[in-house]
Amino acid sequence: MIKTKMNSHLFQQINQEYDNFYRELLKKGKLPMRSTSKGFWNAAIADEIYEIFKIIKLNQFKNFLDIGSGDGKVVMIASLFCQNAEGIEIDNFLHNKAVEMQQKFGIKNIIFHNKDFFEHDFSKYDVLFLAPDTPLERGLENKLLNEMKGKLVHYRHHFHPRFLKKENSFLVNGNLVSLYSN
Repeated sequence: MIKTKMNSHLFQQINQEYDNFYRELLKKGKLPMRSTSKGFWNAAIADEIYEIFKIIKLNQFKNFLDIGSGDGKVVMIASLFCQNAEGIEIDNFLHNKAVEMQQKFGIKNIIFHNKDFFEHDFSKYDVLFLAPDTPLERGLENKLLNEMKGKLVHYRHHFHPRFLKKENSFLVNGNLVSLYSN
């Protein structure tokens, strides 16, 4: 029970710090979303992510990877549940923000990779997270079919895999969450 309270408190602090970051972007006339060199970043909704991770019992998994981790918010929240939480993001600005947030909170069980996720091996993770910004048939689904050993948490209604096995689906605040395996 104490760990749950501590995680809940840290979650609130993380959420507040990201809200501050988005307010600063807005003050500069920028939205918390933009194109990157390989796709599109859109800020995740922290309360939804936290609820998803509770529903799927993310604490039962050991190694988590957010594919296209953006500003690191999803990884930061995952670190409250998993032994190891990692994110991979090609955009330097977003990657640097993720690292800054990790350092600000002193969270040790996080690694952020600044590279193309096609150059990263997915096989060591027992859970992958994806909020896709392009159709998976553009190469990512083949990579998942070849390398994924655990589960895929697919967040949102669009760009679902065609060949992975859907195990479960549910809604969180109207957003579809689906769990897939090979």
